[in-house]
Amino acid sequence: MNWVNTLIDDYYTWLKNKTVVIPDAKSEWVSIQTPFIGLFNDTIEMYAQRKNDKITLSDNGETFQNLELVGSPISRTGERKNLAERILLNYGIQLQNDELVTETTEKNFAQKKHNFLSAIMELNDLYVLSKSNVTSIFKEDVRAYLEEQNVIYTPDFISKGSTGLEFMFDFQIAGKNREIVIKSFNTINKQSLSSFLFSWDDIRPVREKVSKKDVVAIALINDEEKTVKTEFLDAFRAKSANYIIWSERNHPENTIKLVA
Repeated sequence: MNWVNTLIDDYYTWLKNKTVVIPDAKSEWVSIQTPFIGLFNDTIEMYAQRKNDKITLSDNGETFQNLELVGSPISRTGERKNLAERILLNYGIQLQNDELVTETTEKNFAQKKHNFLSAIMELNDLYVLSKSNVTSIFKEDVRAYLEEQNVIYTPDFISKGSTGLEFMFDFQIAGKNREIVIKSFNTINKQSLSSFLFSWDDIRPVREKVSKKDVVAIALINDEEKTVKTEFLDAFRAKSANYIIWSERNHPENTIKLVA
């Protein structure tokens, strides 16, 4: 369907047009304002500093500070701490006095910026672990579901796409003739849909060439509090990506999708 390709092209344009760079006249740092939404419905912002061939990215401590303000502080122990450490490890981000920091070069800047933003967005999701909200995130529910189905999986699977960027999927299932990559969506909107379809479209030809297997994508979508729009499901089908609606996860036609 051509409208899906147009949607992805529009997503690229939207990313570029909505990303704003603001130099700081008093320091060597520049602010990079992204179009992605943070915990307070503001835009996620990161900071960059260049010295010689080295570029440093920082969040100025805002991610952990915001989590504390919404009642989800990252303490020295506990489940939130464990999840935060796993996220930072997956994306190669360091924590320095509650400030997220990573270093890169001009050559690797695009990938590092992508990883840095992904880490901030996943850390922001930890707010759902506050006492006033649910006690586990949807990704952990998906993990439990896979184990109930006796599925052997690899968590936090990273794959490089044809653009040279690396993308992370929540789970990967490897079979003899087929490989499945899985992404879980507690909520889904046009932004997250476009991002998923872009990453899937980018990694598919590379993975199939490397693994010499058919590669399939599955989105597991939580519909417990919000109905999933039909147009989103049409977009998955148009890009040959499978999906499983959470309330229908135990239907035979859905459990068979997990067989690699």
